[in-house]
This record gives sequence, C-alpha cells and structure tokens, in this order.
Amino acid sequence: MSSSPLEKPNPVSFWQAFLFWFKLGWISFGGPAGQIAVMHTELVERRRWISEKRFLHALNYCMVLPGPEAQQLAIYIGWLMHKTKGGIVTGVLFVLPSLFILIALSWIYIAFGETPIVAGMFYGIKPAVAAIVAQAAHRIGSRALKNAYLWVIAGASFVAIFLLDLPFPLIVLIAALIGFVGGRYRADKFHVGGGHGKAKQSYGAALIDDDSPRLEHTLFSWARLLKILVVGVLLWLIPMGYFYAIYGWGHAFTQMGWFFTKAAFLTFGGAYAVLPYVYQGAVNYYGWLTPTQMMDGLALGETTPGPLIMVVAFVGFVGAYVNALLGPEQLFVAGALAAFLVTWFTFLPSFIFILAGGPLVESTHDDLKFTAPLTAITAAVVGVILNLALFFAYHVLWPKGFEGDFDGISAIITILAAIALFKFKRNVMEVIFTSAAIGLILQLLK
Repeated sequence: MSSSPLEKPNPVSFWQAFLFWFKLGWISFGGPAGQIAVMHTELVERRRWISEKRFLHALNYCMVLPGPEAQQLAIYIGWLMHKTKGGIVTGVLFVLPSLFILIALSWIYIAFGETPIVAGMFYGIKPAVAAIVAQAAHRIGSRALKNAYLWVIAGASFVAIFLLDLPFPLIVLIAALIGFVGGRYRADKFHVGGGHGKAKQSYGAALIDDDSPRLEHTLFSWARLLKILVVGVLLWLIPMGYFYAIYGWGHAFTQMGWFFTKAAFLTFGGAYAVLPYVYQGAVNYYGWLTPTQMMDGLALGETTPGPLIMVVAFVGFVGAYVNALLGPEQLFVAGALAAFLVTWFTFLPSFIFILAGGPLVESTHDDLKFTAPLTAITAAVVGVILNLALFFAYHVLWPKGFEGDFDGISAIITILAAIALFKFKRNVMEVIFTSAAIGLILQLLK
C-alpha cells in the first residue's frame, strides 16, 4: 500500500488478492449490507484497489441482477483486477466457507436436533426468526415504497400470495411488467430504486481509478461473450444431464438442480425475496423439509458468513438426509452432495452474469437507467416477505395449528426480539444468540 493517498498503491498480485478474498469469506457476516460495507472499507478506503466511483458503478449493475449482489460485486472486482480467473476465484471464496460451515451445522441439527440442549436453543431461535423476517419486510419497504403506486403493488402482491396462493415467479413477472409500463408513462413514480447513489468522496489514487485506461479483458468481444455463454451452459448441462441420466427427471437430486436454477433467476431484492419461493417449492410442493425446519435453516443461515441465500445448502442437506437419497448407509454423503448441488445451481448464474455482462457495463461509467422493473419487483417483494413473516409467526405461536394451544412464551420472545431489532437496532446475530440462550435456559429449568 502506498504511503501517500496521492500515489497509486503498489500492484496487487493474484495471490495477494487471493488471501484477502479467502479471509473475507470467513468474516462476511451481516448480510449484503454488512458485506458491501466491509468491501468498501477494505477495497476503497483502506487498500485503494478501486475508486469510489468505480465501486458504486459496479454495485449499481449488481443491484439490478437477480442473485446475491454482495457476491456478484466481489466477482466483478476480482474480474477487473485479475481477469476471469480472478472473478471465479473471488466468487468461490465468497461462498465456500459458508457452505462448509452450513454442512457441518446442518448435520449437527438433523442428527442431534432432538437432544434437549439443541431443541431448547431452537425453541428460542424460532420466535426470533419471525421477528427478523418482519424486520426485513420493514427495512426493504421503508426503502422501496416511496409513493402510493408502489404501496398498491406491495399490497396486491401480499393478497396474491396470501389469499390467492399465486406462485412467486408469476408475482415477479407481473410486477416487472407493471414496472416496465409504469416506467414509460409515470417515470417519476418508478425510477426511485435500484441504485446506490453517486460517488461523493475520494480516498486518494486507486489502482482501478476513475480515469484508468480500460484493460484488454474489459473490452467487449462477441467471441468472448459467446465463449462465456457456451461454457456457462455446459457447466449447467453436464451435472444436470448426469443426474437425469443416472436418476431420472423425477428424482430429488435432478429436481433440486432444476428448482434452484429457477430460484437463481428470481432473487431480485435479496435473499429474503426468494425465500417465499424456496418455501413454496421445498416445503409445500416437494416436501423436502418441514416449515419448522425451514425456519431453523434460516436461523442457521443468519449466523454464518456469506450470502444469506446460502440457506439453500441447508434445504438441500436436510432434504437429501431425511429422505435417504443414497440409502440409509450414506445419509451424510447424500446431504453433503445435495448441499453442493444446490449451491452450484444457485450461484452459477451469478458468475455468468458478471463475466458476460462486465465488459458491457465497463463501456460506460454512468448510472444505469433500467431500474423501473426492479423498483416494481422490490415493491412486490415487500408484500411477499410480509406474508412469509406472518406464516412463520403462525407456526411459532400456534405450533399445532389454531386448534392447538397458543404458545405464550414464544410470543414473549418474538416481542422481545422485535423490540431489540426495531427499537434498539441490535444486529441479527445478537438477537439470535440471545434468543437461543433464553430457549436453553427455559429448557434447563424444565
């Protein structure tokens, strides 16, 4: 690193960058906002690998893509610095630690979840999850619902999924169409989201600066674009074809690959946006896991580094383990294989989006303007997440349905978690660990 902000930092080798991204993969807690903040602090302010303007320009592109924007931003910066190899390594290191941790936690959960200690902790965690999802709806809503048009879209999406039980992809499609039309005729009402503002501060000369000449690998080439698309399709087709040939289309492994491929294209608005779709498919349609297990998986996802959408690894592990997809002698192997499988199909599109679209984005450093459909989708997502929060609250407060008893203790934990999140602005991990401790104490007092 240069001693003076007026001088550019020394060139960063691939292995120097590798060590940084490896470390980031293990400490990237706090969801996308926290992960993006860490990258900004380290890459823009402290190390000056990329300028503020270039950082925000890349982030604005990632924000209008389906998929985890923090991981995509990491891929983009890794690609800028060290070509395709850098982008691939960066993206893998961003999710690999989380995958290994979740496989271990998923095994502990499914193998020992009925023991009093583990059961007690999850008894306290589940009410907190309901409050966390409600906070997500509020957080996204406060940012996205800037006028009556968007409030109507949010309300309609809630009715569509809560009362009409419409599939999440259809809701996203309708919202996108509304945004497209609305952006043409009422642009002032629909061009309110999707960006992160303009660069307002300079932290000194950066390796990738505002006026840095474009490197050869950032120039658009039809041949390079075709190569990336062909390789991307093959990386999807080969494992999907293998599972289809070995197990058939109806087998859970094949269906997991297909289902999470679709999920990867529906993650507009972050992980909470796609959770209702994952819930509809994994719980209601396929029956890979129960509503309670889905809530527990979300709690585990909140406590691990990496993108929150990594909860899909828990879904895959539990679904394969419980259903003994490789037989009763290989339960862990089946779970681990499924976790890798769903992670592959969920994150593969993100690499293709960045490596294929990066040269096009680098052709201009102005803000992107196609945010109207995203604005409408984000508004619709608020209603969908609210439905998810109510659904989780129902399963927590009436664990045996409305015909059963109301769980007053869970209600108190939910209220306390909501107060901690909304009033005292405590972070999610603090709330989860405190709720787990309360549940454990209650279990020990029995």
